[in-house]
This record gives sequence, C-alpha cells and structure tokens, in this order.
Amino acid sequence: MYKLILKLAFDNAFLRLSRTMLVIIMIAVSMSMMLSIQGLYDGMTLSMIEKTKRSDSGEISIYAKGYRLSKTITNSIKNVSKIKKVLEAKPEIDALAIRIKADGLSATARKSSFSTMIGIDLKEEEHFGTFSEFLKEGEVTFSKRGVLLGSELAKTLKVKIGSKVIFSAQDSDGEINAMALKVRGIMQTSNISLDASAMYIDKKVLQEFLGIPKDAAMQIAIRTKSKTLENSLVAEYRTLEVKSFLSLYPIIKQMEDMMVIFNSITFFIVMLVVFIGIMGVMYVSILDRIREFGIMRSIGLSYKLIRLQIFLEALFLGLSGYIIGAILGYAALSYLKHVGLDLSAFADGMESYGMSKVIYGDIKLSYFTSTLLAIIGASLLSVLPPLRKIKTMNTIEVTKVET
Repeated sequence: MYKLILKLAFDNAFLRLSRTMLVIIMIAVSMSMMLSIQGLYDGMTLSMIEKTKRSDSGEISIYAKGYRLSKTITNSIKNVSKIKKVLEAKPEIDALAIRIKADGLSATARKSSFSTMIGIDLKEEEHFGTFSEFLKEGEVTFSKRGVLLGSELAKTLKVKIGSKVIFSAQDSDGEINAMALKVRGIMQTSNISLDASAMYIDKKVLQEFLGIPKDAAMQIAIRTKSKTLENSLVAEYRTLEVKSFLSLYPIIKQMEDMMVIFNSITFFIVMLVVFIGIMGVMYVSILDRIREFGIMRSIGLSYKLIRLQIFLEALFLGLSGYIIGAILGYAALSYLKHVGLDLSAFADGMESYGMSKVIYGDIKLSYFTSTLLAIIGASLLSVLPPLRKIKTMNTIEVTKVET
C-alpha cells in the first residue's frame, strides 16, 4: 500500500507539469539568490576580519598594562627579545610581529594630519600577514628615509610617490622631534583606522628617533589557530595586557551579529515564498482532485494514507526545487569565491568603509543543510490548510460532483 501511495504522490506532484515547474523554478531561483547573498555577506565579513588580523592585531595582541588607554611611548613592553624567544618556542604560534608605535603630526607644505608612526620589520610583517599584498602604489621599501602611508592618509595629505612628509612627535625625554621622510609606497589594508592614520617606517629608525631602548616595543601581535592560547598567555604574562582580536575590535563582532540577523530575515522571506508557492499549488491540486479523494475515502482508504500522499507530493515539489536551487546556488557561490564581485565603480566609497573593491563570497555546508531542513519544513506546513479541506469534506456529496 505504501508503495502505491508513493507512486501516486510522485505522479500527482507532476500531473500539471507547467504549474509544477513554475513553482520549482520559483523555489530554485529564490534559494540560489538567498545562498548567493548569504555567501557574499559572510565572505565580505571574513575578508575584513582576515585583513584586520594580518595588518594589525593577529588573533592575539600583547601590550604593556595601560598602554591602550594612554599610548605613551614610555609605557612599553620591556625585555621584548626574551618574550619573543619564549613565544617562538610555542608550537601553536604561527607568526609574530613586534611593532613600535608613536602618535604625532604628519605634514607637507600645504596639509597636515594627526597620524600614527608604526615601526616594523618588513620581513617579519611579510611572514606575519603578507604585508606586500596591501601595496596600492609604489614599492614596499624603507630605503633612503622611506615611509609607507595609509591610503586615506595619503589622500588627506595630498601626497604621491616621491613626496616629502615631515613627521613630528614627542620622544622619550619629552622633547618634540621631527624628521623628513620620502613616500615610497601607499598601503591599503582595508582597516579603516590604519588607512586613515598609519605611517610605516623601519623599526630601528623609529627606535632611534624616539630614543627608546632596542629591547622595547608597544605591541606583540600573534597569529595562531589555537583556541586556548589566549588563556595560557594571560596566565603567563600577568604584568602585561593580553587581548584577543574580538576584544580589540568589538565592532567586528557587532557586524557579524548584524549579518546573522540580515541573513535570518532573508532566509525567512525566502521560506515564506516557498510556503506560499507550494501551498497555492497543493490547494489548487486538491480542489482539482476533490472527487478523487472522496472516492478514495468512500472505498475505505484512511485519511492518514491520503494525508501521507499529500505530504509526499509537497515534499517532491520542495525537494525538486531544492536540488535545482542547490546546484544554481553552488555555481553562484563558486563564482563569487574564486572570481568575486567587482565593484570598482564604487571603490572610493567602499574603501572609506574598509571594504575591498572586489568582494569574494564564502561557501559553507551549513548554507545547504539549513536550507534543506527549512524547505522540508515549509513543504510539510504548506499542505496543512489544504488538508483541512479533505478532512472536513462530505464524502457522499463530493463523489456526486461531475468531472
């Protein structure tokens, strides 16, 4: 009997082929669009997170106690070489970047802006986050008093490659010092704060300029995949401040939460479309076959078996749409992941908000599993109103209806 019900359900689901295909296409297109949007937004968020980690904090950053509040150069990490040696011996740490930072004023003949001078080691930064990939213009070098500027800071100062910039700041003795630098490159990290204020210079040059010990630094950034490293470092370095990426950039967490809410709303709208589409088709299909169901009831077929048949018909519709939608969605996500969405026409506006002009998507198995469960649920729920028509029908009356 169940085999017969299964065959009837499959045949009746595709009995009105044009109507059925319309619903299947509607489900498939809606689903593929939803998957593409979800993957695109997740990819954009992941890209921002990864670039921020590569350009600044890593997964974990270590500072001197109170430095993040006052940012004075005297409030620095001492015995950096010893700490570095201990950290490099830890197998869970993939890379380290030790940086010196000083707030000051950068100026040209016509423009000036508050900025942050960051002393780095180029080889160290390349290993830490492939620093050269952030180059927008010029070259990554510090030769002949060279400096690398953040892209937005370069716009503010109205400088180009080869321009001279004066940077002035307070040294460790409290004196105001200044040095002339030549722009060798313009960097675009998609980190809003860095692009708007950062000036990169050789670490040794900045140490000499500020008059701070060679064994001191303001930040030790760490790349790691370990989930427990932060807690162990907090316990190990109680005199220092150990911060995770999300604690340094809480706005990123807010963005992730907003994306979850946005994706949930999109998901709900698409499932509502699926629900209404399948319900409409099933309701019309049941009305077309109301006499058939009446005869089935009158010859002794139980309501439970008829209900099972209707559920199976709805599932065939929903799953057919899901399969096509999954194929289209995966194709769209694959394209977005490898080629990306080029928004060069809006590059200036996007870069000012820390986004790249080419947005790449992301692919997660959860996109497809959650959608499958939702479509199954929507398919089963959509036939409940039509089933009431069968349950409450007068068997004798409907069997008299002429076909």
